[in-house]
Amino acid sequence: MLDVGKWPVFALLPPEELRLIRQACVFGSAANEAIYVTVNDEVFALGTNCSGCLGLGDTQSTIEPRRIDILCGKKIVSLSYGTGPHMVIATADGEVYAWGHNGYSQLGNGTTNHGLTPALVSTNLISKRVTEVACGSHHTIALTTEGEVYAWGYNNSGQVGSGSTANQPTPRRVSSCLQNKVVVNIACGQLCSMAVLDNGETYGWGYNCNGQLGLGNNGNQQTPCRIAALQGINIVQVVCGYAHTLALTDEGFVYSWGANSYGQLGTGNKSNQAVPTLINMDKERMVEVAACHTSHTSAAKTQSGQVLMWGQCRGQAVASPHLTHFTSTDDVFACFATPAVTWHLLSVDGDDYLTVAQSLKREFDSSEISDLKFLVDGKCIHVHKALLKIRCEHFRALLNETDEETIEIHQFTYLVYRAFLEYLYTDTINLPPEDAIGLLDLATYYRESRLKRLCQETIKRGITEENAITLLSAAVKYEARDLEEFCFKFCVNHLTAVTQTQAFADMDHDLLKNFISKASRYGAFKN
Repeated sequence: MLDVGKWPVFALLPPEELRLIRQACVFGSAANEAIYVTVNDEVFALGTNCSGCLGLGDTQSTIEPRRIDILCGKKIVSLSYGTGPHMVIATADGEVYAWGHNGYSQLGNGTTNHGLTPALVSTNLISKRVTEVACGSHHTIALTTEGEVYAWGYNNSGQVGSGSTANQPTPRRVSSCLQNKVVVNIACGQLCSMAVLDNGETYGWGYNCNGQLGLGNNGNQQTPCRIAALQGINIVQVVCGYAHTLALTDEGFVYSWGANSYGQLGTGNKSNQAVPTLINMDKERMVEVAACHTSHTSAAKTQSGQVLMWGQCRGQAVASPHLTHFTSTDDVFACFATPAVTWHLLSVDGDDYLTVAQSLKREFDSSEISDLKFLVDGKCIHVHKALLKIRCEHFRALLNETDEETIEIHQFTYLVYRAFLEYLYTDTINLPPEDAIGLLDLATYYRESRLKRLCQETIKRGITEENAITLLSAAVKYEARDLEEFCFKFCVNHLTAVTQTQAFADMDHDLLKNFISKASRYGAFKN
């Protein structure tokens, strides 16, 4: 399962649909468009659909996912988007498809007509296998298995690398200084392009007024130029922000250059840098850098799994790398970038990958590797001693005193006890309010304060005029003061209906007496 919950565009998808997502991309001027791929390799899109960028054959917005039939089964390996927006993907077969905004021929089909459905980009690529694509604002570049780079689209600053500033309507190989060289990584800023060679050299071309090409000057470049300041430094990854660039070395160092008005270079100030500058990372080795051409946000991940961010972070200018609690650079862009788009194609590492929490949930009540079972109402519940000891003080004491493989429980029902054990595996409860009363009893008995609070919340969400007195009685019995007050106020606010229920007629005498006394103090019986 791919966790896309931090992106609001996915908020309305039901849990059963979210569980199927294996790849996803959020894009658009307000992060209000998305494309995702399911475990069945079906491709869906939703959002505002500007310029037909969802590839659905029309320009109608859709709050519910719609399938992009032509892409289903294509196995997407790389995806990028522009600001029009236009969309470009590379498939496992090395094919390139493009759709969306095409005012500058960024779809590579020789026209300037917007593409409402994904179309194969074939000119000069028909015999090539493309492994990676990258989009700037309105231009596109593609990397082939042979290490060649092809570019097309908007070229006002030379970002296509053709030696001119004329727009490029179809894919054209970027040669010049890249001739006979093998490129292994590509990236695009709004109006520039970057490439890393197999020998670690880095080249840039296009717009350079902020120094984002790292050449030591501010002149635009119509053909690729090697970044001389990185001579002898082996670059393994380059990424581009709106007008700044980050590069990761094979030794885990990070260099930055370009625009810096938001502190996106991480140098501790807001001065632009026309040459690569080493960022102080407190001797931590970095394994990934992240940036997106739509924002001024930067992020990096350390070898130990820590994530740092800097630059424009929800309107604030963070001029030095700031340690976060995130586990992925993706989270930085979901929570702090403006717009909150994905900086690359989100992917799950293999369809069978499970988090620790998901693995534990799957093993609950499974007899395959369990070493303990509870017998309740004649039914078995399979569990693991080690987990129970870790999660519950009651079981830590109990299981240290016994090595039995079966324990009988008589005090609680099967439904309640199973819910308790499942809670220890999942941190959640899934019971109707009436049954949650029994679990509240158990939580009180075992002194599980968090479980007690969860039970109270479940009961509160399920209170009705019919069960209000029953729930109030339970709250009093188990000394759940907060719940008791909640149920009492509900009964007072619905007094006429509540006093006509069978539960009220069967109410314990002392509880009834206390209820009437307290209700009268609240003025419940005044006309």
